[in-house]
Amino acid sequence: MITCFIEYQLDPSKLALFEQYARNWGEIIPRCGGELVGYFLPHEGTNFVAYGLINFASLAEYEAYRVRLKADQQGRDNFNFALKERFILQEKRSFLSCVTQTFLQGVNAQ
Repeated sequence: MITCFIEYQLDPSKLALFEQYARNWGEIIPRCGGELVGYFLPHEGTNFVAYGLINFASLAEYEAYRVRLKADQQGRDNFNFALKERFILQEKRSFLSCVTQTFLQGVNAQ
């Protein structure tokens, strides 16, 4: 499994717009083949950084997902919403693999 870790730099005056954008992905991403871990908004401290995490079986699965996402009308609409409203100032993607022995240790121990 790989995790696509997306870091967003946001306009802090438009967090509600980013929240709507993230909620929209909640339906779109699974339909296009990604396993959405979640989107995370600023809560305390830095007020302009948010994160999105999406799991894929492999990098090849991620590439297939990107093709489906670009063909998805709701996906295109959501991208266009972000472009129109300009709440995302910067976006960075990293691809991570999990050290499985450490994943959700506190939850798995119970």
